[in-house]
Amino acid sequence: MAKRFELNVNGQSHAIEAEPDMPLLYALRDDLGMKEPRFGCGLAQCGACTVLINGTPTRSCITRMDAVGAGKVMTLSGIGSAGKPHKVQAAFIEEQVPQCGYCLNGWVMTSVALLDKTPQPTDAQIRDALSGLKCRCGTHMSILRAVKRAAQA
Repeated sequence: MAKRFELNVNGQSHAIEAEPDMPLLYALRDDLGMKEPRFGCGLAQCGACTVLINGTPTRSCITRMDAVGAGKVMTLSGIGSAGKPHKVQAAFIEEQVPQCGYCLNGWVMTSVALLDKTPQPTDAQIRDALSGLKCRCGTHMSILRAVKRAAQA
């Protein structure tokens, strides 16, 4: 049975009618019309659907609506804009990371969370934080350089 949920997404409140077990990803894309996060595997294995909930990288494809509660959801569009990109977004552009761009959402959001928690991460900490994300284009070395660049910004 559908239930009313109050979501705080990118600092704005949204009321959504949904089944409690509906994935957050569906609410973000279908109900709120967001283009990111993306549906990748639907099994929390690729990371394309990653959002931050209270600053923690979370796979929205498996996060149920009733599990979000009063959590603050941040998406890629909430961290910066074309005119004023977040330092991670700027570093990804400077390092020319994007190829197809499909997976970019997960890499950027996870990197933002890492740098918020650990402003000067070691290479091992960066690799550990980003483990589990998939990029079929193979831009992994550029991504590592971008995260290091953002840490120095």
